Amino acid sequence: MTARAIQRVNPVTKLAAALVLSVALVLTVDWVSATVALVLESVLFFWAGLSFKTFFLRTSPVLIAAPFGALTLLLYGNPSGPSYAQFLLVNVTQGSVQLALAVFLRVLAIGLPAAVLFVTVDPTDLADGLAQVVRLPARFVLGGLAGLRLVGLFLQDWKSLALARRARGVADRGRIRRFGGQVFALLVLSIRRGSKLATAMEARGFGSATARSWARESRLGRRDAALILIGVAIAASAITVSVATGNWRFVAGG
Repeated sequence: MTARAIQRVNPVTKLAAALVLSVALVLTVDWVSATVALVLESVLFFWAGLSFKTFFLRTSPVLIAAPFGALTLLLYGNPSGPSYAQFLLVNVTQGSVQLALAVFLRVLAIGLPAAVLFVTVDPTDLADGLAQVVRLPARFVLGGLAGLRLVGLFLQDWKSLALARRARGVADRGRIRRFGGQVFALLVLSIRRGSKLATAMEARGFGSATARSWARESRLGRRDAALILIGVAIAASAITVSVATGNWRFVAGG
């Protein structure tokens, strides 16, 4: 599947593929299944059409969260097996090391493909898919889309408020006080803008109970089926290898 083909996949399908991988990997806590899934996913990352810079920027939250989550479990995880180091509440044991490694790989295996898949998702296409394919209420979907579209405006408003306050000399002292005042100002501005947007959408019939039409039809095709099959194949391979090697640890079974 080429980069152009991935971009044409329905956003709902991308959400479903990420969900399949997530469900399969949260059923067990072992490093083997996560490693198999991560290796197979890494091969597909090359066909996502992302540059190395874009890839690392988009996945940076996952790359930062994974080691910190693993470090917490390494130092304070449930102790089991031989102890390697102990100081106050810190107790590094064989079990905590294995758990930390499993969680580190699992966060990467779940977070990286989700981040890569949603890089090419357009909010409008996602709203079309949720309303037409998943059959979610149109009012809920369009309201969420309108709110998402305002995120960029909020960032611009924050910069404008900071520049305006600096021009008036308000931002010269007291960073904490300045931050609190700016947050309150942005909150007031957001409420006003949200009220105006809600009134405008209501006036244009967005709140009507009548079945609405859509400017763009959201469909599922062969590319969508291929992506779902790839997700199922990766999940099945990870579970199969984990069970075959005796490393399967079902979360309910400890």
